[in-house]
Amino acid sequence: MIDRSLKLKIKQGLANYPAVVLLGPRQVGKTTLAQTFNNPPVTTYLDLESMGDLQKLPYIESYLKEREQHLVIIDEVQHAPNLFKSLRVLIDDGRRRGLRAGRFLLLGSASRDVAKQAESLAGRVSYLYLTSLSVVEAMGIDRLWLRGGFPDSFLADSEEQSFDWRRKFVTSYLDREVPQFGGDHFPAETLRRLWEMLAYRQGELLVASELSRGLGISPPTVVTYVDLLVDLLLVRRLRPWVNGEKGLVKSPRIYLRDSGICHYLLQARTIHDHRLAGKSWEAFAIENILSVTSDDCLPYFYKSKDGAEIDLLLTKGNRRPWAIEIKMSKAPSRRKGFTVACQEVRPEKKFIVYQGTKRFFTRGDVEAIGLREICQEVSSNF
Repeated sequence: MIDRSLKLKIKQGLANYPAVVLLGPRQVGKTTLAQTFNNPPVTTYLDLESMGDLQKLPYIESYLKEREQHLVIIDEVQHAPNLFKSLRVLIDDGRRRGLRAGRFLLLGSASRDVAKQAESLAGRVSYLYLTSLSVVEAMGIDRLWLRGGFPDSFLADSEEQSFDWRRKFVTSYLDREVPQFGGDHFPAETLRRLWEMLAYRQGELLVASELSRGLGISPPTVVTYVDLLVDLLLVRRLRPWVNGEKGLVKSPRIYLRDSGICHYLLQARTIHDHRLAGKSWEAFAIENILSVTSDDCLPYFYKSKDGAEIDLLLTKGNRRPWAIEIKMSKAPSRRKGFTVACQEVRPEKKFIVYQGTKRFFTRGDVEAIGLREICQEVSSNF
């Protein structure tokens, strides 16, 4: 089993809050990670996809009260929309009696649904997001880039098995997960076509009118469908840095969050020579960098209508941002557009992330750095 970086944050959350909510897509490893905290008989584990555990819900308050000295792990909490009201009663009652932390670890596959349910636990819960495997957790950057970071895809015995796992994953999401969010409002075939179109437009600006013409639906419906993929933690919508300046692009950029799923949708069994390899590497690097940032780090991209551009800006509080350019190259050089953009933004540090491992300064104060190394730098500072 691969050790997950988030394990320490879960421990810290349980030490400080009555409940920790762990969110992430299906098959990303939430249950496997949670089982490392499952230590019967001093813990209780419930799986709300199990009929036996679902039958406990009508009596859940009394059931959990009998186990108030346990850490209770509840998997697939989105299947119990009224559960959070009961948890609030139990948490508040326990607080009055000195039970202030470490009571519930709640796992959910769909962020929008769980977040809405969990509003009643405001101030009582720590939210954490489990992403697919990162370069900090898994050895073999090229393999991770090609297969993506879902554990079963990354660890498959062959490239063919990995590709087949991703095929089944996409089909399962369309057939099983999407119907929970409105059924006929999200036709599976239309959503699959949109998912594929976004893969071919990896890292491009979201222009709903262009996508709507290809799908035969309205631009507002396109935005609604994209919202769903974002809520399911399958797509990242990266906001533009605007900061009150004129002449800057104001549309978000769209990235598929897992490179392996993107490559499946592109039907790309290899990636280095693919015409979209550069955009795929950019998305892969951004997702890995953002996987190690804290909740109060706000990411952006910068793009002016004159061509000045920064692939990723990291901001935190009042400090000056870090500017990061991403290159699919082992001999990186900065673009003029990056230089111009940095003159306008005045970042604290400037990096070019490339496919090598040596750190060195290019002309001036721009540092070339490998992906694993920039993740370590960002983790220490953001």
